[in-house]
Amino acid sequence: MSIAADLIRGHTDAIILAQLIKKDSYGYEINKVIQKKSDGLYELKEATLYTAFRRLEQAGCISSYWGDKNVGARRRYYAITDWGKESYQRLRREWDEAKRLIDLLIEEE
Repeated sequence: MSIAADLIRGHTDAIILAQLIKKDSYGYEINKVIQKKSDGLYELKEATLYTAFRRLEQAGCISSYWGDKNVGARRRYYAITDWGKESYQRLRREWDEAKRLIDLLIEEE
């Protein structure tokens, strides 16, 4: 079963922040984790991912830095900020409430 991208699209920031809470990471790695966790049912398009990184960085939710160039290709890493952690918690609460409401609205009686 394929998950409708429209349903998930509005939660890209929360998905990215959830990965960065665990550890600093770079775009390709984050996308691979998302694919693995979703059993290949979902992946972020590169343009969507990097647009979200820019948006989150401008909002102060993440910061970025260049990784060590002596370890293969030089990668841009992203780290969650304290504001990003607070934002993630807010987005998570919003998701939980929306999920609860949708479950109520589509429940068969």
